[in-house]
Amino acid sequence: MTSSDSGRDRILDAATRLFAALGYDGTSTRMIAETAGLNVSTVAYHVGGKRDLYLAVMERAHLAERAALDAALAEMALDAEGLLTLVDRYVDFCIERPEVPALWMHRWLSDAADVAHLEDQYVRPLMRMVTEAAREIVPDGVDVEFVVWTVVWCTHGFGCGGVLDAGGHRGGLDDPRAVARFRAHMRRTVAAAIRSPAGSAA
Repeated sequence: MTSSDSGRDRILDAATRLFAALGYDGTSTRMIAETAGLNVSTVAYHVGGKRDLYLAVMERAHLAERAALDAALAEMALDAEGLLTLVDRYVDFCIERPEVPALWMHRWLSDAADVAHLEDQYVRPLMRMVTEAAREIVPDGVDVEFVVWTVVWCTHGFGCGGVLDAGGHRGGLDDPRAVARFRAHMRRTVAAAIRSPAGSAA
């Protein structure tokens, strides 16, 4: 790795942490530079301005998510249990890379609204890839797209908001007991959603 590559990675790591925590609109280039321990001109030299940083961060997040889903789909058995295992693998990815759901959650709240093409560039292809695989498994009449979106909505929401226990503690992706409960809940939810609709052949 060259010093230029190392500097770029250092900047993108800092930008990722800040964009995931504060959103694009709440983060400045100066904040990114300070977090990376560099000056603004060095950041600009390696990556560019704030928009360039954001695009690079979102591309890197997408490539990580795409690689995880590609691997999971390649190993998935073409049956209901295989689909539930895919859900597990997606939860695993969000545990390992919590910044990815956090970045997309900010976009759901209209963060970086002037960068409007990322959903078409990144989200739609992944959704299409997963829904096409799921359609090979689930019965006719099941709204596969909504099943997949339900997993995304719930996992991102749980990752960013967690769940309150009886003592008021908020457990999220860093809480093994909460994760175990969430994983079991998502498996039950998806298993119920992909059953044959009433009146359909099993």
